[in-house]
Amino acid sequence: MRRAAIFLACLGLAACGGEDHQDLRQWMKDATKDFKGRIPPLPEIKNFPQVAYQAGDLVDPFNTSKIEPERKAGGGGIKPDLDRRKEPLEAYPLESLKMVGTLTKGKMVHALVQADKNLHQVKIGNYMGQNFGIITDINDTEVKLKELVPDSLGDYAERTSTLQLQEKQQEGRK
Repeated sequence: MRRAAIFLACLGLAACGGEDHQDLRQWMKDATKDFKGRIPPLPEIKNFPQVAYQAGDLVDPFNTSKIEPERKAGGGGIKPDLDRRKEPLEAYPLESLKMVGTLTKGKMVHALVQADKNLHQVKIGNYMGQNFGIITDINDTEVKLKELVPDSLGDYAERTSTLQLQEKQQEGRK
């Protein structure tokens, strides 16, 4: 039975291989006999004038004096005192510190500053923050600091910052 099926399949395939489509092939040959592929010629290459480059006569664009801004004589102005002993609040970034209140001792006003879970008492002249911030003024709502921040040239620039009083939100209110 199996041999008979294979024999019939081979016979069917042999029947399909005849020249039944000879008229179609002849029509295709007649229709395409006048077609010829055309490739346009390549464009003419233009020669550009040669220019001599004289590097000695031009400014060197990679010279460091052209890239870096001019520095002041003597290496700059203000510098932090790196030899003084660091105070505890200088270990914290200014953004992580919270002013929670003020305290008056005699005529001196102190600010209460929270760092993590610890509460610190600071006065004018104390340092806090990681940019050599010295406290210049304390009032009921804020602590003012003068910080020394490094610039791109390695010198220091002075900027003022404030630490605002953090009002404690009452529970149950949003």
